[in-house]
Amino acid sequence: MFLFFIFSKILFFLLSPLVWIIALLSYSLFGANKKWKRRTLVYSLIISLFFSNSFILDEFMRIWEVPATKYENLKVYDYGILLGGMVSYDKENDRINSMRSIDRMIQTIKLYKLGKIKKIFISAGSGNLTYPDFKEGIYLRKYLISIGIPKCDIEIEIESLNTYQNAAYTAETLMPDCKNCSFLLITSATHMRRAQACFKKAGINSDTFSVDRYSGARKFNFDHLIVPNIETFSIWVVLIKEWVGYIVYSIVGYV
Repeated sequence: MFLFFIFSKILFFLLSPLVWIIALLSYSLFGANKKWKRRTLVYSLIISLFFSNSFILDEFMRIWEVPATKYENLKVYDYGILLGGMVSYDKENDRINSMRSIDRMIQTIKLYKLGKIKKIFISAGSGNLTYPDFKEGIYLRKYLISIGIPKCDIEIEIESLNTYQNAAYTAETLMPDCKNCSFLLITSATHMRRAQACFKKAGINSDTFSVDRYSGARKFNFDHLIVPNIETFSIWVVLIKEWVGYIVYSIVGYV
């Protein structure tokens, strides 16, 4: 399993559009074949324009992301299952830093305060090769307790390294004593499709609450349609990671 974890990290790096562009530009500068040097330069330009276009990215995101659910359309659930991947570790200052996906926890807190979920189950081990001992779930639970959520309403598992293990370890922890419980799965909209499939495979049938959405209302202003945006490259990595992850999980039987 650990080798699969390392392989997935390397694979996602190699599938980054910026890696493709750098490889093509490198060949256009240092390659021996003049004909292919010109072609790779053109290819790198086309790929750059495609992956830097915000409108194109939004359309692909809109197709893939699982739609959000309004608060008023939710019933009351026994557990809100919160998936990790929201914070990183600052070793120098010995503290955690929030990432964009912290919306997962913000929305979970609101759902709890609204009475839409009775308890919070956090599935978050260490997804970091550099700091394998950084168990995210422990820090997230400490934070929730610090803002007034009762410790008795928070459960965690901290051994999972990926989405498959999130589902497997959650089922292993909850299902023996909670066969008739209702579950609300809370994670980023881009991640929800793969996550829900994993949890269903593990025997947990849950409703979904997508957060941290990239796509929204269509925008037709000039900047969004035409002007290249360097930030889109990193967002494409998120989307491509989910596509590849879903395909690989399907092949190995995780979904």
